[in-house]
Amino acid sequence: MQSGQRWDIFCKVIDNYGDIGVCWRLARQLAACGQTVRLWVDDASALRWMAPQGCPGVEVQPWTTPLTLDGLPSGQVLVEAFGCEVPAEFVQRYVDWRAADAQPARWINLEYLSAEPYVERSHGLPSPVMQGPGRGLNKRFFYPGFTPATGGLLREPDLMRRQARFDPQAWLAAQGIPPRPERARVSLFCYEPAALPELLDRLAGRQAQLLVTAGRATAAVRACKLPAGLEVHELPHLTQDDYDHLLWACDLNFVRGEDSLVRALWSGRPYVWQIYPQDDNAHHAKLDAFLRQIQAPVSLQAWHRTWNGMDTRPLAWPDLPTWQTAALQTRQGLQDQPDLLSRLLEFTAAAAARPAP
Repeated sequence: MQSGQRWDIFCKVIDNYGDIGVCWRLARQLAACGQTVRLWVDDASALRWMAPQGCPGVEVQPWTTPLTLDGLPSGQVLVEAFGCEVPAEFVQRYVDWRAADAQPARWINLEYLSAEPYVERSHGLPSPVMQGPGRGLNKRFFYPGFTPATGGLLREPDLMRRQARFDPQAWLAAQGIPPRPERARVSLFCYEPAALPELLDRLAGRQAQLLVTAGRATAAVRACKLPAGLEVHELPHLTQDDYDHLLWACDLNFVRGEDSLVRALWSGRPYVWQIYPQDDNAHHAKLDAFLRQIQAPVSLQAWHRTWNGMDTRPLAWPDLPTWQTAALQTRQGLQDQPDLLSRLLEFTAAAAARPAP
């Protein structure tokens, strides 16, 4: 690993918290292993509650038009997250830095997470820059994924130790949630699924505790007529660490998007994923690929299809013991692989060793 490198990560906030959530986790982990990070973001407002203490080694820069670049120290690695386009004036500055340092460019195109077959085929491929100040350089595709032939998943080195030390009852008490060991405890982080009223009915029938995350999930629940017997707790916005604590404290987690799915996988708890919906239903194939990858039990597949609007079948009560076994098996298989940061550092070190084009 090359220490003391400066990374510039560019992120545009498109879907509420997912893009900035992934980029902040990556920035934190880079800083923890001795790298310096500038995170360029067009809307950093979510970091006020997601990461209120900031992070040593991570500098948040406003992505304005034009960018303020005067006096900016040289950066070595450029990360373009999720298809955002790095401003031309920064690309020119990056080209100048590379020429001054006589080092090759390390320009990474960090892509979205998927289990579809194209990920293994595309991971690591060059993407030649054909115009603008970066013409003649190569970006490199870096695809997060679930197999050794991909970029892996973000995972802190001490994550499992922290979970093993976690006291769910103490954390719940700090949130003002009464302990009810006889009831199932369920977290909800979602968009606006059509099956939400039916889920609330099922939870009420079991007198479950429902812990609802702030934002769209809370608004969606408030828009429903709450059935009798359902205990609902509306949570404030949580830091990234406290979102992990929420997952660890629950018997079943409903998650959405990319960042929370990965955290649910590491939690080892049963989960149902609401994938980001696309107008052409391209997300259906992506969801099916994921369910095949994790070898989801039939009942878990059925829940995912209904929860994501792929059918309108009635929701049965979740088969939590079967889902728990499947979640632990999936987690173990992923733990046996290198994490995303380890692979990314190797990837950029290899790129630095390539001759300049």
